[in-house]
Amino acid sequence: MSPRYQNRIELLQGTLDLLILETLRWGPRHGYGISQAIRTNSGDILQVDTGSLYPALHRLERQKWITADWKVSENKQRVRVYRLTAGGKKQLESERSRWAQLSDAIAGVLNPAKREGEA
Repeated sequence: MSPRYQNRIELLQGTLDLLILETLRWGPRHGYGISQAIRTNSGDILQVDTGSLYPALHRLERQKWITADWKVSENKQRVRVYRLTAGGKKQLESERSRWAQLSDAIAGVLNPAKREGEA
């Protein structure tokens, strides 16, 4: 295994939803395209396997944050193409805000001296 793959990070519960919604903000994609975009944009650190991706896509679809249509791909295979809904865009903004709060909170724990210096 290459060193690059040894540093993969397990996603916090709920983080995958944020990553999927963010990826679909860039435009409609099929499942494999979503997982590739997450992997590429994370510098190969985050890799989402199908056992996690498709249940998340189905959950987001049930919540009406994404919608899916069957299309024929360039290589003539039927694929489901997912797109963000208006409700999904609102949820994405909420998730991004929560992520920013979580990131700030973790940074405060990891660097308490900086936080004390701000007071």
